[in-house]
Amino acid sequence: MTTIKVALVGLGWWGRKMVDTMAAHGDVLRITRAVDPAIDAAREFAAARNLPLGDSLAEALADPDIDAVILATPHAFHEQQIAQSVAAGKHVFCEKPLALTGAGAAQAVTLCRDAGLVLGMGHERRFEPPMAQLLADAAAGKLGRLLQIEANFSHDKFLSLDPTNWRLKPDQAPAGGMTATGIHLTDLAIRLMGAASDVTVTCETLASDLPSGDTMSAYIRFIGGGTAYISATLATPFISRFAVYGTKGWVEIRDRAHVEAPEGWVVIKGDVSGPIVTTEVGPSEAVVANLEAFGRAVAGIADYPITGEEMIANITLLETIVRAAKSGKVEAVEKVVLRGPITVQETV
Repeated sequence: MTTIKVALVGLGWWGRKMVDTMAAHGDVLRITRAVDPAIDAAREFAAARNLPLGDSLAEALADPDIDAVILATPHAFHEQQIAQSVAAGKHVFCEKPLALTGAGAAQAVTLCRDAGLVLGMGHERRFEPPMAQLLADAAAGKLGRLLQIEANFSHDKFLSLDPTNWRLKPDQAPAGGMTATGIHLTDLAIRLMGAASDVTVTCETLASDLPSGDTMSAYIRFIGGGTAYISATLATPFISRFAVYGTKGWVEIRDRAHVEAPEGWVVIKGDVSGPIVTTEVGPSEAVVANLEAFGRAVAGIADYPITGEEMIANITLLETIVRAAKSGKVEAVEKVVLRGPITVQETV
């Protein structure tokens, strides 16, 4: 089987997680070099893993042995770095969020599509075994008509960050925990319910000095009907809960620990044919499953399971949530229409 050689850009918290996880479990995809502008801070980590390290993305992109790049970089850099990578003929795996505007997401999807390159996304929640089963069951109609989603993905990890950290900057991480955790929940909701029509948001600072707020909730309606309540709090101990309700049954998934160190899940199910059942699912590295799916797509073995349309719909919803958090009003979600390399925004 072909090994996909990848340059990882950004050796921060999550970039280091990906390096170590893929070294232990990866098969199709292998991280063979790293890039970080703060090279001195990353040097010890890279040396301990015999990972070649540089501070230039351009240098990594010029390497003919590199097939793809992983962008574990601040959100505001994604659009430019994707454009650079595509110009160099490299496939791209981008950490979430893909962009901060629907138009930016559409441009990224279009660039990769038109160049025949794979675009992967850091939405590893889709690849957790119980979540993957839920998505498959919903697609097969086993839950019936989907009616409602309730989801919360919260933690207090950011309370200890240096105030200058980019993850706390309102222009890069707006609307409380939305870009950190909520974006995963909206990705799942769009996969299940389709594109959103409008959203109402409350974002408050209740228990911290976080400049973008620490308590965010969004009430989302979808074009095809149905609703989702999404909560992302940055001032409470870790919790992750995702529940879907349909006419034939419902499923609730609770994580035992944060995805950086998974410890498994508790799954509760109810359906029209029998009693409520609770099961335990053991730990699994969804980060590996996602990156391996990207690697298989680059190798031409299978299509990458997150579509460009879903990526655009998610970022368009993110942009609307940010707007609604500021306005306090019900905000319509714009539809981004791709016409060749041009993007046109139209109100649904």
